[in-house]
Amino acid sequence: MAPTWYRRLTGLALAGALLAWAAPASAQAAHRHMGHVADQWNDTPDGVGLLAAAQAEAAIANQHAGLATAQPDNLQSIQRHVGHVMHALDPSTVEGGPGKGYGVVKAAQGAAQHIGLAAAADDASDNVKTHAEHVKTSAENVVTWSQQVIEKGRQVQAATDAATAARLAEEIHHMTTAIVEGTDANGDGRVSWGEGEGGLAQAEQHMGLMKRGEGMQ
Repeated sequence: MAPTWYRRLTGLALAGALLAWAAPASAQAAHRHMGHVADQWNDTPDGVGLLAAAQAEAAIANQHAGLATAQPDNLQSIQRHVGHVMHALDPSTVEGGPGKGYGVVKAAQGAAQHIGLAAAADDASDNVKTHAEHVKTSAENVVTWSQQVIEKGRQVQAATDAATAARLAEEIHHMTTAIVEGTDANGDGRVSWGEGEGGLAQAEQHMGLMKRGEGMQ
């Protein structure tokens, strides 16, 4: 049998190793939630991060919003493509469509939630707290705009004349572009992350700044 002093030393070393192994799980809570937004989440298509899931669905929505404006005299075409927009934003609003079945609304809500959790973590740096506000605000803008588009989409579906539907389709295309790119709401020549301006592009930009500040890129 090994001497007592050796057994005690071995036990201390083992305990230290276990603590060292467990520490990253608790000490990197902010980074884990950042990863959920930027890199990987458990129920998104292909397991991508929540922000990437929102961007993929938003690209589909914007594409079909553009197609909805292509034939302003064709009510059926406008309604079909606006339905596709709605499906990409929230698949529960229409039956079937070209979206991935997750939806911009769910993905952006998840991104806002998890980046908020990153900022609230005990180990969150000032860098995380600052850029998390920017990402969260932009994601919340996207949720608001998406819900407004869905409401306009319902009006398109109920329309009985192409002129009304075409006017709404133009508004929808403008709004889905804002979801993807953000919008210069105050006319100052730039698009910020702020309320009413930041979209998914601004959320991605500040997510990248946050990750670089944390040495994660």
